[in-house]
Amino acid sequence: MKVSDIDIGQVVKSIQGRDKGKFFIVIERIDNDYLLLVDGKIRKMDKPKKKKVKHLVKLNMQSEEVKDRVLNNKKMNNAFIRRELERLEVNV
Repeated sequence: MKVSDIDIGQVVKSIQGRDKGKFFIVIERIDNDYLLLVDGKIRKMDKPKKKKVKHLVKLNMQSEEVKDRVLNNKKMNNAFIRRELERLEVNV
C-alpha cells in the first residue's frame, strides 16, 4: 500500500508495533512512507503518532468531517476524534 492510497480522515488499523490492533484516523501525510495518526485517547491531537504506511491496514471508512476540518484549518479536539471513531463503529 502507498501513502497516496490513504486520504486524510481515513480510518486505519495498526498491524505492527506496540499499538498493534488499534484504530486511528489519519490527520496528515508526512511523505511517501509516513502518516500522522490520532485516536483521541492514547494518541491525542497535540502528540499524534508518526507511523509507516506499511504497518497499517486501510479500512473502508472515512470521516469527511475530519477531512474538512483538517483541510480548512478548523479546530478539532480529542473528544471529537473519539466521537468520530465511535460514529464509524470502530472499537477503540
